Amino acid sequence: MKLKLAGLKHYSVVDGPGIRTAVFLQGCPHFCPGCHNPQTQDSAGGSWLAVTKLAAEIAADRRVRGVTFSGGEPFAQAEPLVILAEILKKAGCHLLIYSGYTYEQLKEKALSDNATAALLAAGDLLIDGPFLLAERDISLTYRGSRNQRIIDLPAAMQTGAPVLSPLHFRGQEQMYG
Repeated sequence: MKLKLAGLKHYSVVDGPGIRTAVFLQGCPHFCPGCHNPQTQDSAGGSWLAVTKLAAEIAADRRVRGVTFSGGEPFAQAEPLVILAEILKKAGCHLLIYSGYTYEQLKEKALSDNATAALLAAGDLLIDGPFLLAERDISLTYRGSRNQRIIDLPAAMQTGAPVLSPLHFRGQEQMYG
């Protein structure tokens, strides 16, 4: 199985907690004005890469224990990402997923889409919601606008409702202060 990638960023410290590999997916249905990654929106762009090859590359680097799925829209490629997530979780990786969909929208989609349900279940953190230019706030940890939330996925999956991670309440000034 293959993924359509916009690119990879090894040793990222801005795409989630710790030192991570950020996997940027190609293609996004949201087209948020002011998007941080506008080059990832066009589904005709990017390049295909086998999930097993990508998993081996990420898992081989023992210095990186976190992986971020970003966009584009990761849930547009949920099926191959589930396979990648399962391999990476077995290797001990922490998984953060960005999505322009809200947690509630994804939970609704998961009722009829097993891949969406499995990807939600595999994640540790979800940063949800579209980027809204009118709510842009550069002081937020890992987010671009105030409407976006950092959700603790294991806790949310247990309760069936969004549970905010303690990271949601941290500002950039605390991160670098």
